[in-house]
Amino acid sequence: MALAVPGSAALSSAARAADADAAVNGGFESGLSSWTCTAGTTVTSPVHSGSSALQATPQGSDNAQCAQTVSVRPNSQYTLAGWVRGSYVYLGASGTGTTDVSTWTQSAPDWQKLATTFTTGADTTKVTIYTHGWYGTGAYYADDVSLMGPGGGTTTQPPAVPTGLKTGTVTATSVALSWTPVTGATGYAVYRDGVKVASPTGTSATVSGLNPSTAYSFQVTATNDAGESARSTTVTATTPARSDGGGSTQLPAHALVGYLHASFANGSGYTRMADVPDSWDVIDLAFGEPTSVTSGDIRFNRCPVSECPNVESDADFKAAIKAKQAAGKKVLISIGGQNGQVQLTTTAARDAFVSSVSKIIDQYGLDGLDIDFEGHSLSLNTGDTDFKNPTTPVIVNLISALKTLKAKYGSTFVLTMAPETFFVQNGYQFYGSGKWGGQDPRCGAYLPVIHALRDDLTLLHVQDYNSGPIMGLDNQYHSMGGADFHIAMTDMLLTGFPVAGDAGNVFPPLRPDQVAIGMPASVNAGNGYVAPAEVTKTLDCLTKKTNCGSYPTHGTWPALRGLMTWSVNWDRFAGWEFQRTFDSYFG
Repeated sequence: MALAVPGSAALSSAARAADADAAVNGGFESGLSSWTCTAGTTVTSPVHSGSSALQATPQGSDNAQCAQTVSVRPNSQYTLAGWVRGSYVYLGASGTGTTDVSTWTQSAPDWQKLATTFTTGADTTKVTIYTHGWYGTGAYYADDVSLMGPGGGTTTQPPAVPTGLKTGTVTATSVALSWTPVTGATGYAVYRDGVKVASPTGTSATVSGLNPSTAYSFQVTATNDAGESARSTTVTATTPARSDGGGSTQLPAHALVGYLHASFANGSGYTRMADVPDSWDVIDLAFGEPTSVTSGDIRFNRCPVSECPNVESDADFKAAIKAKQAAGKKVLISIGGQNGQVQLTTTAARDAFVSSVSKIIDQYGLDGLDIDFEGHSLSLNTGDTDFKNPTTPVIVNLISALKTLKAKYGSTFVLTMAPETFFVQNGYQFYGSGKWGGQDPRCGAYLPVIHALRDDLTLLHVQDYNSGPIMGLDNQYHSMGGADFHIAMTDMLLTGFPVAGDAGNVFPPLRPDQVAIGMPASVNAGNGYVAPAEVTKTLDCLTKKTNCGSYPTHGTWPALRGLMTWSVNWDRFAGWEFQRTFDSYFG
C-alpha cells in the first residue's frame, strides 16, 4: 500500500463563498440515512462532534465500506474531508470523471483528519464518496465527512407525491405500472405490498417475479437529492393462473429431490436406480463432468464394477429410469459437483456443452438437467456489476446454453439448479469484485443465471450446507445447524433482496413452487446437518408461519415445493431418516 498525499489548491474568496457541502448526513446525526454501508452502525461514543459517529467493522472479505452518491457540477474542484479513528482507514471518491482519489491513515488512535481534492469531468454530475477499513483490522470510526465545492444543484424539498398510478399488462408473473411525471423528480421508487422493489428513472416499471393467481398492491414515490415523497395511492392487481397450468413438468405439489451417486460410490455405497424408493420425485444423477475445465464437453461415466460391485448393467439402468418415469418421477443429469469445474469461456465451449449434454439426455432418456456448478466454475469479471445485464463470458455462455437446451426439448424439460449460498444469498452483501474491487469475484455469481432463466427454471434448491455465516434480510449473520439458517436463506429467495445493498438493483423473488430447501441427509453427508425436528420447524415457519424462531419472515408460502438432499445414498446409509421426515410432513 502507498499513502496518497492530499493535494491542495488556493481558491478565491468569491469561489469559497459559493462553496457548499454536498455530503448529506456527514456527521451521522441521522443514523446511516443517505449512506449505504456493508457493515456499519452509528454510536454515541467516540464521536468527533455532535452526538453520533460511524462505527464499521471489516469481516472476512468485507472492508466495511460506507458510501453515498452526491450531486456535483462538471469541471469543478471539490475537497473531500473527514475525521477518522482506527487502523488503515480510507476516505475517497469515485466516478469523478477524471482521476479518482483516496487518502488513508495507517494508525489513528485518536481522531485524525483526512482530506483530498479532485476536479470533476466535463460531463460529471454525480460522484460517490466513501470510507472503509481494511480486512481483519478491527472496527474503525468516521465522523464529520464533508465534500466542499460548488453546489450541485441540489434541491431543498422532496418532490410531490406521484399521481395517476395505474396498471398495464398483467401476466401470471408480472405487472406493468405507469404514472404521471412529477416536476423536480430525478427518480422514482416502486413498492410491492409495502416493500421497495424497483427504482426506475422514468414513469413506468414492470414488477416481475410474481406468483400466479395472487393479489398484489403497488405504490410509487418520487425522489430527488432532497429525499423521497410520500407514497402514492395504492393500486391492486391480481395475476392470472399460468397458461400451462403451473408448468408442464408435472411435479407433485410438494416434491422430494435427491442426488443419486451414479458415477461413484464413496463411503455411502452404491444404490441401484431400481432400489430408490417411490418417495423421491426428482432423482439427480451425480455427476456429468467436463473433459477439461474449459472444454464444455460433458461426459457421464457410470460407476465401474471395481468401485461399485453391485452396479447394474446399462440396460437395467435405462429400464429402471423408464420405470421411474412411468411412475411420474423425473430423472435428470446433474452437471458439475465438487470436482467437476465447468467454465464456458468461449462460444465453442458453449456449443460443445449443448451438444454433449443433449447426447447424455438422449442416450438415457432423461427428463432434464441440473446445474451444480461449484468452486470456480462461475465468477464475474471486473466491472460486471448488473446482474440483469451480465457481460462475463462464462455467465453469458451458460445462460445461452441453457436457453438453447430448454428450447430444444420444450416445455416438459426440467431445469434445476443447486448453487451454494456463497453464489446466491451472499449477493445481498457482495456482488462480484464490487464497484471498488477487492472482493471475491464469485460472490453472487449465480444471480444473473437464475434471473435470466427464472421463467424456464423448474426448481432452485440452494445448498444450505457447507456454508459460512450468511447475512439475512434482518441484517444479522445466520449460521448452519438449526432451522433459523434454513428459514432465513429461503425467505431471501421468496422475498427478493437488493443486490450488494443497492436498493435500486433488486433481485426479484422466485415463485414458491420454484424453491426447494437443500439439506444434508445425515451427519456423514456434509456440514450443516439438522435433526428432523429442525426440518419440521423450518417447514412450519415457511409454509404456516408457526413454530418460527427469531428470524422474522416476510410472508407465508404454503406452495413451497419441498426439500432437496445430498444424497439418496447417504439417506439410505442413515436408514432413510430424511425421506421419512419428508413423508411424515407432506404425506
